[in-house]
Amino acid sequence: MSVLENLEPKKVFYYFEELCNIPHGSGNLDGISSYLAEFAKERGLFHIRDASNNIIIVKEASAGYEKTAPIILQGHMDMVAVKKKDCDIDMEKDPLRLKVEGDFVYAEGTSLGGDDGIAVAYILALLDSEEIAHPRIEAVITTDEETGMEGATAIDLSMLRARRMLNIDSEEEGILLTSCAGGMRTDCHIPVRREQAPQGIYLEVAVGGLLGGHSGTEINKERTNAIKLLGLTLQQVQNRIPLNLVRIGGGEKDNAIPRTASAVVCLDKGKQDEFIRSIENIQNAEKNENQSKEKGLFIRVAETSVPEQGVFDADSTARVLSFLTLFPNGVMAMSADIEGLVETSLNLGILRTCEQEVVASTAIRSAIETAKHKVNLQVQTLTKLLGGSTETHGEYPGWQFDPDSKLRADMVRIYKEMFGKEAQVEALHAGLECGIMTAKIPGLDCVSFGPNIYDIHTTEERLSISSTERMWRYLLEILKQK
Repeated sequence: MSVLENLEPKKVFYYFEELCNIPHGSGNLDGISSYLAEFAKERGLFHIRDASNNIIIVKEASAGYEKTAPIILQGHMDMVAVKKKDCDIDMEKDPLRLKVEGDFVYAEGTSLGGDDGIAVAYILALLDSEEIAHPRIEAVITTDEETGMEGATAIDLSMLRARRMLNIDSEEEGILLTSCAGGMRTDCHIPVRREQAPQGIYLEVAVGGLLGGHSGTEINKERTNAIKLLGLTLQQVQNRIPLNLVRIGGGEKDNAIPRTASAVVCLDKGKQDEFIRSIENIQNAEKNENQSKEKGLFIRVAETSVPEQGVFDADSTARVLSFLTLFPNGVMAMSADIEGLVETSLNLGILRTCEQEVVASTAIRSAIETAKHKVNLQVQTLTKLLGGSTETHGEYPGWQFDPDSKLRADMVRIYKEMFGKEAQVEALHAGLECGIMTAKIPGLDCVSFGPNIYDIHTTEERLSISSTERMWRYLLEILKQK
């Protein structure tokens, strides 16, 4: 029995559930791409599936709309696939366990993938209908948006006719996005040397209880970064108590503010009580500093076993902790033109320990290309000073505001007519594929919108049912315009 079968609009939630039954975390998209290609084939719709698993599906205009300008409907098929520690779902193989509670759809123990499964569900519901009035629809569903927009970067759009586009990849109803930041990913490699595990006490230090969130849309909330907090904590303790790192890591996605991090350290047995007291004092200080925004924050210590691989030597321990202490993180600059808009930011999203190095994965964003590259230079310089190296990938351009957008003007008018209030026209600090699309299609007029989705990229993600229905009606009204 379908979990979502009683929700409206029925066809939208039918396809959303279909998508949730197919694992589609970034990098694991063969199954969902095949599903979309088969969907188009079964309905006799022209479609292209490229080497990157991107899908283009074309549906010709309905009767009476043959002369109306065609439109691109765009979203991405991948999701940020994260789960709770006690969840037994294999997100590479298993379907999501959907639940309905009040006005929300969520997935038990995992992220939901409303970002951007709802866009794909809207598109499929439109393509599957013979009753909805619409111009020629050119559906563009891309891959690996969440890991650097690789699909949008690779896709060939030269066959498209449309010069206007609806990107359905926003998470706040009533907000029309009309520009966004560009970005890049930079990985920092700090080499480490190991030595034989000495006699001593081995302790695991765990940071958790943090809110986390999207490193673009929620970076302005200045939420605590678990990796940074762990590094600063151990640096403070190391100033008084000698210790050696065994491993250190945290975070799940470079574009998500990390909620948890942990490290295993070795110290003299006689220093254990002093170490624990120091950690407790730091925890109390951090709770005091963050009492208004991180009520669940904790730093815990537990004994653990002697490692087989040995410990970092003193120099490696010092360099890794120095890197984490000095690493710039969070909001770097606010916009001078748009009040309240973050202009440039940096997120330390993942930290992992390998045999001979510690690797930090970061996401850099800026509305200004030169500012983006200056921040990257800071990251490169710090890493080099500590004996490491960097590699940059996944760079994408920003999307510049168009003061003469007819599509935006139409959508503002339609929203007011339908809902009796003004839509907000805003810029976004997070990256959207619109920047890449406008670079590929000169003169493309585009706007991004979507229903309310909360806590995206986390296991608390939930999609508003009523908002999904309202934005569906809004989409249909936009398509009806001639």
